[in-house]
Amino acid sequence: MNINDKTLQALNAAVRFREMRHELITSNLANSETPGYKAKVLDFEESLARALDVDGEQSLSTSDPRHFKVGGGSIGQVAPEIYDNPNGDTSPDGNTVDPESEIVNLNENKIMYDAAIQLMGKKMGLTKYILGSEK
Repeated sequence: MNINDKTLQALNAAVRFREMRHELITSNLANSETPGYKAKVLDFEESLARALDVDGEQSLSTSDPRHFKVGGGSIGQVAPEIYDNPNGDTSPDGNTVDPESEIVNLNENKIMYDAAIQLMGKKMGLTKYILGSEK
C-alpha cells in the first residue's frame, strides 16, 4: 500500500502554497501605506490541477517520441505564480493595496487551509485504520 499517494501529495502541496499565499497577503497588508508598493498575487490552483489531471483530460497524447509532452506533470514540480495584482486600483501615492480585499483574501485562504489540513487528517486516519485492519 502506498501511503504517500497522489491525494496526500496534492493536499501537502496545497497546504504549502496556502502558507505562501498567507505570507504574501500579510506582506501586502504590511505595505498598504508604502508609497509605490504594488500588491502581489499568488496563483497555484491551475498548475496543481494540471499536475493532478486525474481524468487525463488536460494532457495531449503524443504519437512521436519527438513530440513535447503537454499537461500532466508531477505534483512535486508545481510552482506558484507570483505577479502584481492587475485588478488593483492605484492610489495617488502609487500603492495598489486594497486592505479590505486583502483581509477578505486572507480569511478565504485560512478557510481553505483549514479544510486541507482537515482532509489530510482524515486521509491519515483512514490510512491508519486500513493498516491496522491488515494485521
